[in-house]
Amino acid sequence: MDPVTSFTHDPVFGRIDLSLDSDAGLLDVSGPAIPHVALRRAPGGHTSEHVPIGSRDATALTLAVDGAEAPLTLGRGRITRRSYAVTVKMRTDGRYRLVPSSDASSRLSRNGTRLGRLTAQRGGIVEPADWRRRAKIMPLDAALGYALAAAFGTGARGAPGMLLEAGLDLLP
Repeated sequence: MDPVTSFTHDPVFGRIDLSLDSDAGLLDVSGPAIPHVALRRAPGGHTSEHVPIGSRDATALTLAVDGAEAPLTLGRGRITRRSYAVTVKMRTDGRYRLVPSSDASSRLSRNGTRLGRLTAQRGGIVEPADWRRRAKIMPLDAALGYALAAAFGTGARGAPGMLLEAGLDLLP
């Protein structure tokens, strides 16, 4: 897949630039009002075409915010939406979590507080975030939200829909 460079206009922070090279396993997210986020996949190893960055193996991925590494924890991505959760632990800002909340969108939270909803199209293009009015959105929130949405996609089918599809696949 060819590298994709796109931008979106965030309702709070303005222009957000996203660059995703799935083949090379490189993602960069930047903007004038947010910190720079880079996600790199280690060379070699198994890649998945269903994951924009190419892997859900946290040991093969390195996330950096303004040059400082941040550990990633990734769900296995199985039957439930929650199994697709992506968690980032920031040293001073706590825990960020992106969890699918519908077939197309995922919910971003910081330390358990819902911040908003993100929706990514195929290929790492992320639509403007739908931030909660009462949430105090920080630049790091937006940077990580867009990066995680672009790298891992958003949304997942619910368990009933997946089970129904699996059952229908068994029919002749």
